[in-house]
Amino acid sequence: MFHVLLLPGKTVETVMEGTHNMKKNTALAIFILIIISILAAFSLFDKEKEDKLVVALGDSLTYGYGDENGSGYIDTLKTRLNKQNSEDYNFANEAIYGLESSGILTQLSNIMVSSKLNDADYFILFIGTNDLINSNGGNLKNLQHGKIERGQEVYLQNLRAIIDTLRERNNEAPILLLGMYNPYPYSERIEFLIHEWNNEIINTIKEEKQIVFIPTNDLFKGKGKQEYFSDSLHLNDKGYNLIADRILEKYKFN
Repeated sequence: MFHVLLLPGKTVETVMEGTHNMKKNTALAIFILIIISILAAFSLFDKEKEDKLVVALGDSLTYGYGDENGSGYIDTLKTRLNKQNSEDYNFANEAIYGLESSGILTQLSNIMVSSKLNDADYFILFIGTNDLINSNGGNLKNLQHGKIERGQEVYLQNLRAIIDTLRERNNEAPILLLGMYNPYPYSERIEFLIHEWNNEIINTIKEEKQIVFIPTNDLFKGKGKQEYFSDSLHLNDKGYNLIADRILEKYKFN
């Protein structure tokens, strides 16, 4: 038998009701803590299992033009990464045939592309071939060095602006910047141009810690053009495979 000490103005019923409400509130608080713990555990699990997103920017060489068996080096890279890693690698290939560096700047202001930048885990950037060709009037015959130099200046300004834009939107994702290759490896004059443009690209990014330059020009030296090219400029499946191999050789995805 127990006695209830009542405060002035209190009845047995109000005291019992208060005790009951306190128990309900305690049980509710414990239940909420359990739910929060479960959700946190699932959130951590999902983060560990999260897919990787690779956003690729470029021209027809990243689009995969000329590859009758797939979508160029991007398709090959996706297949190999998903085979080699526990995470799923998803690719957003935003490349457009004929694009110059100025076109990528326009793309980056397009909501359909810009909306993916924050979520990207990696960027692949392969641009410059059309800048070079178009600065000489649409081909690499009868080289006009004055026009090519002016085209290079504009290209490098655009490249810097592209990198700055990507960094403003996503400062964590590494940028894999592919160097240009000479589609006419037996032409010393064009070889000199490609070498010069690649050096300027390297100089532009030399202070950047999250950008990896991936050379491609050496891949096709001494090789039969018909074996690796689909036309005078674009690669075939075998040529694009060399690009994918080089990316995986120079950069370790994790």
